[in-house]
Amino acid sequence: MNNRKKVPMRKCVATGEMMPKKELVRVVRSKEGEVSVDLTGKKSGRGAYLSKDKEAILLAKKKNVLSTHLSAPIEDAVYDELLTLVEKEKQ
Repeated sequence: MNNRKKVPMRKCVATGEMMPKKELVRVVRSKEGEVSVDLTGKKSGRGAYLSKDKEAILLAKKKNVLSTHLSAPIEDAVYDELLTLVEKEKQ
């Protein structure tokens, strides 16, 4: 028996790729309908995962994927926050 933990996998809503949860960022819609970037991965609400990749984020924005998944309008500020986050991680 191996004691290695199973890596939790999640699907990027933009690219459709299955990836380890750590490589994705979660975006959440709360009961009140507020959409925010969930850095802890523990906020309650409807979540959608995106690759920590500029292309994936821009694709999601273009196709309005997050809005569809979360059934809520997504403000540009959320995408800006995601892009900023991705840029910081690359450094």
